Amino acid sequence: MKAMRRRIALQSTSCEIHRSGLFYFARALGLRTRPRVALTLRCKATSMLMLSLLAGVPFSIFGASKHTSLPQLSGYKAVRVHYGPLNKMIMSVQINGQRANLLVDTGASQLILDANAAESFGVRPSQRGLRYIRFSQINGQDLPVGYAQNLTAGSMNFGSSPVALRSSIHSDTGNGHVDGVLGLDILLGHKAVINCRTKLIFFKLDQARQMNLSSVAASEKFTRIPLRRGENGALSVPCSIHGQPARLLVDTGAFVTTFDETLFKSLGIASEPTRVSAHFASGTAQHIGAAQIKDLKIGNFKVPPEKFGVTALPNFALQQGSTRISGILGMDTLYICHAIIDLDGMNLFLK
Repeated sequence: MKAMRRRIALQSTSCEIHRSGLFYFARALGLRTRPRVALTLRCKATSMLMLSLLAGVPFSIFGASKHTSLPQLSGYKAVRVHYGPLNKMIMSVQINGQRANLLVDTGASQLILDANAAESFGVRPSQRGLRYIRFSQINGQDLPVGYAQNLTAGSMNFGSSPVALRSSIHSDTGNGHVDGVLGLDILLGHKAVINCRTKLIFFKLDQARQMNLSSVAASEKFTRIPLRRGENGALSVPCSIHGQPARLLVDTGAFVTTFDETLFKSLGIASEPTRVSAHFASGTAQHIGAAQIKDLKIGNFKVPPEKFGVTALPNFALQQGSTRISGILGMDTLYICHAIIDLDGMNLFLK
């Protein structure tokens, strides 16, 4: 009998930098002082200045733990992540009791697994006899949906979850290997607070607990930028270059901050070629250039002068529902600017 398909609109705009020419690209983008999170250099543990705890606001979200034990925060569970090659923020998890590595990706709207890896975890396409098969649509591609009976990370239990199964999950050997993507269905569902610098993610257990990070963020000289969630689930923030307003997609799965070349051409910003290409989730590949920007502002935060990636971004990345974006805010900039992504208060904090 003909299968009935249920399509769910998903987005996954993360790009993978082709390994050929990585060191050239790092030089071209001026990455001499960046940690391993910026492509190839090793990340060292850093501590952020600790001030007095303000009333009711957990400072451990802002400060790096000096101990091997995870910070204890009432109403929250903390989970460590680590950075692999190509700026991958990786969370070690267990799926149905089996170990796995997931890319933490705010540019993807749901949990996605490599189909082969999913098979080994006991996750297979959902079906009821021969009459029902569920599909999700990601960038125009129908993906079968399975069901993970149990997903845990450290002491955090996420319970059961639907999983999109994709045969083209990019993975590397060694510490960079990933079995899939941890998307916004998990991150937003548990009101995650992601500290890109200290490599900790806090998941909310007590949904009644109210926490306002803005006051302690201000005391730590962070700038608050409101996050906007589009109707397709995409997260974006306002930015400006040469005073020209635009929006950036906040994407922890994107390894380098990249702007659309059309914007730079309209502003008269020249770019230089590199020998690097970016591969997007849709299979699209584009060459990446490099361009110097001295006056980039994200909200009211002035980003230090730097070189950024420039390419012809595919339309699925540029058009996020009714929101037109001009670039992707990736992990290199998020790390350098001490980004904290607060999916409870829907704010991005930069310093």
